[in-house]
Amino acid sequence: PERLLEREITTLDNQSFRLADFQGKVLVINIWASWCGPCRREVPEYESVRKAYAGREVEFIGLTNEDPRFIERINRFVRQTGFGFRLGFADPVTARILMNDTDFVPQTLVVNTGGSVVNHWSGYSPGQSGKRLKETIESVLKIQSQ
Repeated sequence: PERLLEREITTLDNQSFRLADFQGKVLVINIWASWCGPCRREVPEYESVRKAYAGREVEFIGLTNEDPRFIERINRFVRQTGFGFRLGFADPVTARILMNDTDFVPQTLVVNTGGSVVNHWSGYSPGQSGKRLKETIESVLKIQSQ
């Protein structure tokens, strides 16, 4: 929804952004948690996809719905995994909307330049999650270039 695009998202370093700030780009939104084993295994696959799209019209955003009071644990996860996405906190309302009222992590959404979710999946598939993400991004970019 439009109001979701306008919600302020606080970054891990206490800055902020809105999803609407990236209008005209394909958005990859990954919802994760520092305590989540599958999230820890998924990040390297997603990082290789992010690096492959450097300089292209794709923005990679990682959101955690964890309590910001656990910032030390969260930052440790980020350092240990080399997570290079734009990282922030999903407040309870944003998390509920993005996660379709579930608490399951990880979840990944790919949003086209018009703001519509074109793919949304839950869970991690070893060796397949990065491939699925890349195929989805390629599909969206191909449609938008026509």
